[in-house]
Amino acid sequence: MNAERLLEVYEKISEAPDAITRLRRFVLDLAVRGKLVEQSPADEPASRLLNRIEERKAEILLETGMRKPRKVADMDPAETWADLPSNWAWTQISNLGFISPRNDADDGVEASFVPMPMIFAEYGVANDHETRPWGEIKKGYTHFAEGDVGLAKITPCFENGKSTVFRNLTGDFGSGTTELHILRPVLVDPDYVVLFLKSPQFIETGIPKMTGTAGQKRVSSEYFTSSPFPLPPLTEQRRIVAKVDELMALCDRLEEARKTREETRDKLTAASLARLTAPDTTPEDFPAHAAFALEALPALTTRPDQIKTLRRTILNLAVRGQLVEQNAADEPASALLKRIVAEREKLLRAKEIRRQKPVPPVEITEAPFSIPDGWEWCRLGSLVLDSDAGWSPRTENHARVGDAWGVLKVSAVSWDQFDPDANKQVLPGTQPRLQAQVRKGDFLISRANTAELVARAVLVLEEPPRLMMSDKIVRLRLATECVHRFAWLINNYSDYGRDYYAANATGVSPSMKNVSRAVILNLPTPLPPLVEQHRIVAKVDALMALCDRLEAALTTTDDTRARLLEALLHEALETASVTLEAAE
Repeated sequence: MNAERLLEVYEKISEAPDAITRLRRFVLDLAVRGKLVEQSPADEPASRLLNRIEERKAEILLETGMRKPRKVADMDPAETWADLPSNWAWTQISNLGFISPRNDADDGVEASFVPMPMIFAEYGVANDHETRPWGEIKKGYTHFAEGDVGLAKITPCFENGKSTVFRNLTGDFGSGTTELHILRPVLVDPDYVVLFLKSPQFIETGIPKMTGTAGQKRVSSEYFTSSPFPLPPLTEQRRIVAKVDELMALCDRLEEARKTREETRDKLTAASLARLTAPDTTPEDFPAHAAFALEALPALTTRPDQIKTLRRTILNLAVRGQLVEQNAADEPASALLKRIVAEREKLLRAKEIRRQKPVPPVEITEAPFSIPDGWEWCRLGSLVLDSDAGWSPRTENHARVGDAWGVLKVSAVSWDQFDPDANKQVLPGTQPRLQAQVRKGDFLISRANTAELVARAVLVLEEPPRLMMSDKIVRLRLATECVHRFAWLINNYSDYGRDYYAANATGVSPSMKNVSRAVILNLPTPLPPLVEQHRIVAKVDALMALCDRLEAALTTTDDTRARLLEALLHEALETASVTLEAAE
């Protein structure tokens, strides 16, 4: 594998998900299989190197008086995972040097070195922000010296290949947390050891063998010291490290180029769409901006996540009156508001609803943008005939069963579509409050939720059996003289609406925000004529279906690119294998 071949592969899969990450993994995989650089018959075989390592370790023990290393488990030959080149050898890390050495000093001996940074497992490298002076070598701490190899024991670091060679220490040695495995290599290139510790062969094989709970798993000493280690000749170790450095530097440049390309693409997309909703965009300018956006978007939208920006723009155009044409023949929204007032008064006289506190008009200074002729700014409460909230009796820890009653959880109204299964069954003997029962046509809003989801609403399209609202859910009874889905779009998707709720929510924690019923009813709402509401909702549905198809096509393209990446890497691996076998 060389830079030219890597570039050739990359050009074919540059848009594939995680392309650079996969290439890095591939380079490391080739390196530890002996397929990254050519072997040389002049190199001292690894078997002879192992003998010299043992001899030198024995000499060091005699010279320093170090304690003899404890015996570790032997490597299981059945766990080897590749046929190595003929001058390589299978061994294990414990045979490469000293495991967790004590730095040639007994506990309590004064150490003459400047304060060293603590080594924390979450980094696996020296943390310059956390220092602690150690005047002596301490029991219970891991000691390390220049050239030692360290591996973080805890799972997040292990899975991310957090290992390092300690270099440029300002003293002879340092001390750190016991959350490190340490190897002091003898006659072995420490950078090759680190390269192996970062390879998929070590990481992916090790994950199932880790101990501990799911939240805090650990790399055992046995796995670190005794798992199979592919040892090349020493001179080849150095060639491998140099080649990996070269290819990783190339990956760095490719990654930076891709990042720059994506940032430029995102900025162009955002700028194209922003012109459609900018406050200074006039009706005369809008057609030109829309035409440019529609022409540019197919080239700029290459990832499924970019479709979110397109959806958001469509919805904001809808609530601004810029998605469909206005018709001068449409009855103005002012007349619609009068009919809603008449409907409310009729229901009050019939005592079917209770009189609500009137909502104030929307002042000009409150309107976040201008609206077309025939529209009116009003409050969401202007479209509401009645409102109420639920209650929260004691419940079982499961959803309702059979004829039992249930109380909705907030998650039932958090995700755009009503979820009747998100409920808890009330305790036996609890009398239901029928006034809190969920009915078909209800407009339900969560008044307590996370910062992102608070005041999200759903429409109940089918009446669920025996379900009540909880006290964290507010129900609005909308007027028949308005399109309920248009009010839902305003509440859930308008940028200004979500900003309004964020500004008026209470609560310190982002995981639990609250809005009052008054805040919900006072949401400023741009109201189109009734027939235009129908046109807007129909257009939004059509465009969202188009976004769904575009998103599915991009996902399919990503899957195709991922399969192409796998095929190309497999081809490159086979090519490297054939080339090296021919060289032998």
